[in-house]
Amino acid sequence: MSKACYRKLKNYKYQLMKDYVVSIPIKPAGVVNTKFIKLTMAGKLTVKDRYSWDGASGPAIDTKSIMRGSLVHDALYQLMRERFLDYKKDRKAADKVLRDICRQDGMSKLRARYIYDGVRLGGRKSAKPPKKVKDKIICVP
Repeated sequence: MSKACYRKLKNYKYQLMKDYVVSIPIKPAGVVNTKFIKLTMAGKLTVKDRYSWDGASGPAIDTKSIMRGSLVHDALYQLMRERFLDYKKDRKAADKVLRDICRQDGMSKLRARYIYDGVRLGGRKSAKPPKKVKDKIICVP
């Protein structure tokens, strides 16, 4: 009899139903291409179909004006955690991308500033790559 092995994941609230493509000012030294995210050296970000993200973080609420920004921001922070981007160098630019997309989508300047300040103050831990610790794999009979 084979074992069923799994790992625990954090919950996500949303899943992308088709690829989303946007140009951003973050330009890596080489093409980054993961299962769910692609970023070219020209700054073309593709968040791929079925990517999952959790929307707005902290006390911010999910509204239409934050959804696209939170999608892109979560993808960029994921690339930082996975060491495809340098969180020390690229995090501020990613936070500005969030703010700018929110403004494009109709968010007020005041709320966009609040969102930006929030990720600047509290986002470092979410962008910082973890220490090299393997997932705990659980196997059951």
